[in-house]
Amino acid sequence: MIEPPQRRMLLSRMEIAQTETQRHLGIIERQIAARAERLTITDRAKRRQHGRGASTWTSTDERLFQEHVSELTLARRAEIDALTRKLDRQERAIAEFRSRHGVSTAWR
Repeated sequence: MIEPPQRRMLLSRMEIAQTETQRHLGIIERQIAARAERLTITDRAKRRQHGRGASTWTSTDERLFQEHVSELTLARRAEIDALTRKLDRQERAIAEFRSRHGVSTAWR
């Protein structure tokens, strides 16, 4: 049987690993969004000429942005899927650990 301090340490390590995986997935999502925005702005600048103060984001630009997001997400699909599966495994492992050792989610 694992002693209570060791349980806490093990659970804490598992939760830290899960947080790190979530952070990595968030980084990828932000990278995709930023790249899609840059691509959209570049495409928009090539199509029309506006001064510095000119506006802005149209519904056509939004549609183009969403297309870029879809393409970039598809390109990184394997990495995103792997991280999502890893996150699911970590969540299940933490839930199983908590139920097996009687540790509530309120403990932290």
